[in-house]
Amino acid sequence: MDAAVSNPSSIKRIALVTGGNKGVGLETCRQLATKGLKVVLTARNEARGLEAVEAIRRSSGAAAEVFFHQLDVTDPSSAARLADFVRGQFGRLDILINNAGISGVDRDPILVAKVKDQVEGMDVNQRVEWMRENSKETYEEAKQCMRTNYYGAKIVTEALLPLLQLSSSGRIVNVSSGFGLLRFFRNEELKQELNDVGSLTEERLDELLDMFLTDFEAGKVDARGWPAAFTAYKVAKAALNAYSRILAAKQTALRVNCVHPGYIKTDMTIHSGLLTPEEGGRRVVEVALLPEGGVTGAFFEDGEEASFV
Repeated sequence: MDAAVSNPSSIKRIALVTGGNKGVGLETCRQLATKGLKVVLTARNEARGLEAVEAIRRSSGAAAEVFFHQLDVTDPSSAARLADFVRGQFGRLDILINNAGISGVDRDPILVAKVKDQVEGMDVNQRVEWMRENSKETYEEAKQCMRTNYYGAKIVTEALLPLLQLSSSGRIVNVSSGFGLLRFFRNEELKQELNDVGSLTEERLDELLDMFLTDFEAGKVDARGWPAAFTAYKVAKAALNAYSRILAAKQTALRVNCVHPGYIKTDMTIHSGLLTPEEGGRRVVEVALLPEGGVTGAFFEDGEEASFV
């Protein structure tokens, strides 16, 4: 068997991270490289992606093996080009980390610049409430949030799945959020359906997301019992969690898990978080490097397996 496919323990594992040019994604790449993995850092902006690769090499030393490839997670042709690159360069993929995401809201740039002064002394709940009060949820942002946070992860996963299946220990880590927990859904039927992964299908998940966007555009979010505040982000992450569980049941040879990295000081939270990107990256890496044959279809929070509800 070809060495690139057999993946003996003497060969470095290959990990790929989407949205790897900043924040939690960048730290995840850096920490994986420091642990001796070959890392493919992807980003939509080529210049920023290349800068990120050089930053990791400078901080981690010449031994760090970090590669860059451009990726727009919302574009199937871009994901296909990435898959061709990985196939030609490595012959397989061992770890896929779907990290790329957006907030799904508009914010005032002037306010963003003053965030440190605004949230100083606030606890976590006060900070989240401050963000809610200073965020605007629009239909266009909601659509883009679904395209990036859910469909983007699905597009990349489907493109790279054949390469993950060539690994002896293939795994997928979907960077989720505590906001994706089903407790935020006020409609009990929706909550139950999204939690019933034995019956839920990808096709039905698509129907539910179409329903959400229709309700959002019609101003029926409250009436239908969808989550309140950061609505699109919560729905997209809940959908990503459900998809992860469906995929884990189908792809039993792979480990497919979700992780909440925490409330991190990144652009997405306009740096209002309480944890550093290093801390968030560490939580993602821990799930990516779980022992072989471990849990699949699980949600991790604070370093522990937790409920999806």
